Amino acid sequence: MELALYSLPFLWQGVLISLAVSVLVTVLSLAAGVALGTAATFVPGPVRWIIRIYCDIIRGIPVLVLIFTVYYGLSLLVGVNFNNFMAASIALTVFAAAKVTETARGALQSIHFGQTEAGKAIGLGFWMRMIHIIFPLALRRFLPPWINIVTDIVKGSALVSLVGIVELMMSMKQVIGRTYEPMPIYIVGAMIYFAINYSLSGLSRRLEARYAYIRE
Repeated sequence: MELALYSLPFLWQGVLISLAVSVLVTVLSLAAGVALGTAATFVPGPVRWIIRIYCDIIRGIPVLVLIFTVYYGLSLLVGVNFNNFMAASIALTVFAAAKVTETARGALQSIHFGQTEAGKAIGLGFWMRMIHIIFPLALRRFLPPWINIVTDIVKGSALVSLVGIVELMMSMKQVIGRTYEPMPIYIVGAMIYFAINYSLSGLSRRLEARYAYIRE
């Protein structure tokens, strides 16, 4: 117990970095994923196939490979250099956006075409139909899997330590290097990750209850 309390101040900075990476990746991947998912659903032709190929390829690549590719590979291939924080955030965003794209596409395609026809019948344009009819109906089906993606982002943020970012996992290793007692530190770290992800799960349940009144 004493060692766990001793480690908390050292782990706090790592928690903040982990949360910063997670929030940044969540926001960027949500924006990109919803845009791509909408395009994959409603834009015909090559655009749909390009998005589908992107999702299939990216989801089949380990996140660690993406991080190393962005951090080391881009400078060699195209001469673009990112610092470790930006490289890790970009790699995680690219991976998470592919998942969000498929989630958004599935949620949008699950809405019965009659809803779109009803919007057309009352004179609504495409974006008005999306904002007032399609998106609200799809939201209830989008939220649960999206929260799961967010929890994966939080857990995936531990991988950024491999490019030198001192987030929670790296902070734990540094404390273990001082104390030579890994088990109490790992228990504290696991409790921190559990607290974050359990809070996200609770938020998911509240959001589902909040939007459960939406019916087709």
